[in-house]
Amino acid sequence: MAKPSAASAAFTQTAVSLRGVGKQFGDLTAVKDLDIEIRAGEFFSMLGPSGSGKTTVLRMIAGFEEPTAGTIELNGEDVTRAAPFDREVNTVFQDYALFPHLTIAENVAYGLTVRKVGKAERKKLVGEVLEQVRLSHLADRRPSQLSGGQRQRIALARALILRPKVLLLDEPLGALDKQLREQMQIELKQIQREVGITFIFVTHDQEEALTLSDRVAVFNDGKIEQVGSPREVYEFPETEFVASFLGVTNLLDAEVSQKLLGSSNVHSLRPERVFIADAPAADADIVSVSGVVAETVYAGAHSRYLIDTHHGVQLIAERQNSHTPRTEPSVRRGDTVTVQFRRDHATPVPAATAVLADAA
Repeated sequence: MAKPSAASAAFTQTAVSLRGVGKQFGDLTAVKDLDIEIRAGEFFSMLGPSGSGKTTVLRMIAGFEEPTAGTIELNGEDVTRAAPFDREVNTVFQDYALFPHLTIAENVAYGLTVRKVGKAERKKLVGEVLEQVRLSHLADRRPSQLSGGQRQRIALARALILRPKVLLLDEPLGALDKQLREQMQIELKQIQREVGITFIFVTHDQEEALTLSDRVAVFNDGKIEQVGSPREVYEFPETEFVASFLGVTNLLDAEVSQKLLGSSNVHSLRPERVFIADAPAADADIVSVSGVVAETVYAGAHSRYLIDTHHGVQLIAERQNSHTPRTEPSVRRGDTVTVQFRRDHATPVPAATAVLADAA
């Protein structure tokens, strides 16, 4: 496990604690002997591919699934067998689950109505939470009159108005288009900071987890591979899976690492740290490798180059597209080039074998 990050050090109290938690569905082991401590007030993301166990963990925290083994504590209280309504948590789902026949204000007030909160108090609290999500001007509209992003913020407001100790978010931005999704990421983080509630966020989107989180738990095959700040899990991956799942990387196996670095450790080398140079470097801290450009990938702000090196390994290099837009790129498929990287930019990964990551 990673050492506590500076971000996690800022949070002192534990909001959620999972100890030895496991979950079986018949013969399928969905979650294996899981230990997590999530601090009060932090934005904690559970990141992983489909089927990795992250949503099952969220559902166990919410009380929708009961663990087969282990204990779950919320603010120091054992809630392992407690019903969902007996836990100080609330959940926001991807599909919003708004009542189409109610106004926005009525949707947001629904939980308070069920709890028989007085009309005046309901109106006050609805006004406050709609202000927090910046939608107070839409209080009298119905869900069908709102955009996807606005409906998602209303679902968030409806969850926040009950003032849960922990808010669980199950891929809440998954139904939004890319531009709106990125906008909502910023707004969601701002709202979380304003309300100060612990957010536990499930996503399969690596960039989303890195953008939003104080800490990220990377899930794979029912277990956690690494927990750390976004910088820690990206820059210092502890397993090959983490290195390759969080963005594109060059995973250099022991043989290639020996050739290029003089070390038999597996290494992760991010494409943005590999650059195309005009000539070999004289600096001993710089590794220079010549090769032929096998493919170019234009991605708007940057381009990626797949280079078949003369050492028998394919490296991915990345370059910002800072040239004048009407100027053709200087590197093309079939060109012979020299690529370089600093030795200390290749991060050792404790693993036995490795495969180069797909550049797509």
